[in-house]
Amino acid sequence: MKNVTVRQLRVFAEVARHLSFARAAAALHLTPPAVTMQVKELEAQVGLPLFDRQGRQVALTTVGEYLLAYVRRVLALLKDAEDAVARFKGLQSGSLSVGMVSTAEYFVPRLLAHFRAEHPAVEVQLRLGNREQLVQLMQRNEVDLAIMGRPPKEWATRAEPFAMHPHVMVTAPDHPFTRLDHVPVQALVNEGFIVRETGSGTRAALEEYMREHHVDMRVVMEMSSNESIKQAVMAGMGVSLLSLHTIALEVKLGLIATPEVEGLPVMRRWHVVNNLAKTLSPAAEALRYFVLEQGESELASIFGGEPGPSTRRRA
Repeated sequence: MKNVTVRQLRVFAEVARHLSFARAAAALHLTPPAVTMQVKELEAQVGLPLFDRQGRQVALTTVGEYLLAYVRRVLALLKDAEDAVARFKGLQSGSLSVGMVSTAEYFVPRLLAHFRAEHPAVEVQLRLGNREQLVQLMQRNEVDLAIMGRPPKEWATRAEPFAMHPHVMVTAPDHPFTRLDHVPVQALVNEGFIVRETGSGTRAALEEYMREHHVDMRVVMEMSSNESIKQAVMAGMGVSLLSLHTIALEVKLGLIATPEVEGLPVMRRWHVVNNLAKTLSPAAEALRYFVLEQGESELASIFGGEPGPSTRRRA
């Protein structure tokens, strides 16, 4: 493998991430034939196939799975080296990868657009997933910064709150709860809940709320996206607990209701998080500072209301 190139490793890692040559090509701004060629050249260097291809179905071989673990480490170390050199140069350019939980997709792209307007030389790549997936990305050093509600506690991170993150009960507009001034928590016993998948921060917030109030939750449906849950709730298939930042449009249009329920809203905080073992580039530091300074007012401008008491702290 003496003649393996960094380009080949990056292409291989991207195909392994998407399990699709076409999607990897789009992410890398290459043509599918160029991606195929890079993978074939790497396989020639390795001497063994890295992917099983059956029509459009792509899967890693056993050798490919082992190699991927090493390739991720090589690329992460290379990114660290690039960031370290950039710090010496004082550059606020280059590329950085930002991870976000799916609930944050309702405001983070707009926040990043404003950041890019101030820092046009910085290229930002977004990675989306639930909390558990985002933690894995940080552990593998595949994202520079992460926007999430519950930062990991099992290893050393810097997690800085920048805005409040309320979670509320959501129902169909004609649900009986909407005719009550105040819904007692015990009334939830009779409801069917539509929940996010295990590993989601929204799911964890709901389970914690139910435990604190000693209520057994009857789950009728599990979904992996906020959008699917909203559609199911609007159709009267059940109730759910969702971030207030995911339902602004539906509430405004009267498509979904947020009745006042005992013990709600559940108040969390949005955090910008980075791995303490990772040296941030000047571009990543600039984005971190931007989120801490502008994140709260950006959320207020999108979802209404005035920014609350400052939750920021500096490191």
